[in-house]
Amino acid sequence: MASIPHDLAAFLVEAKRRTYAGLDDDATVAMPLLAGSKQLEHRAPPYAYRDIYFGMGFFVGQETVLRDERMIWSMSYSGGARAEITDRDTFLAIYKFLRQALLGVRVEEPYRGPRMFEQDGMVYRNEIEGALDRFHGVETIARHDGAPLYELRYGGGLLR
Repeated sequence: MASIPHDLAAFLVEAKRRTYAGLDDDATVAMPLLAGSKQLEHRAPPYAYRDIYFGMGFFVGQETVLRDERMIWSMSYSGGARAEITDRDTFLAIYKFLRQALLGVRVEEPYRGPRMFEQDGMVYRNEIEGALDRFHGVETIARHDGAPLYELRYGGGLLR
């Protein structure tokens, strides 16, 4: 097993709270590396975090962490709101709720949001397997009555 830097989880939590979860697309870099993408960044030397994704209703992306200019960690993800959700207000409410859930990211599991979060008639669930060096999971959002609204799958770990 690769050695996990002791402060990597704390850096990830800070980076996630200071980019999409805390700022939405306002954290977007003006000139992303990949045309048509959204690119969010956070730096706290020796670390640098970058999240690049495409799409909105259904999206795919990748988060990376450099330490001293060397890529050490990555997570890829894909998902989004259910295809039958076309109402803009519902769509925006789902992503606003998602950002609230993602603000609850914890050092113990610094991948997405907490295991469970409830607010405004919606329930966020995050099922995780593994540890920071190698993990995968699925997050879902449903109405309180159980009607599914959103799903995202993710996985990643330490690069070696």
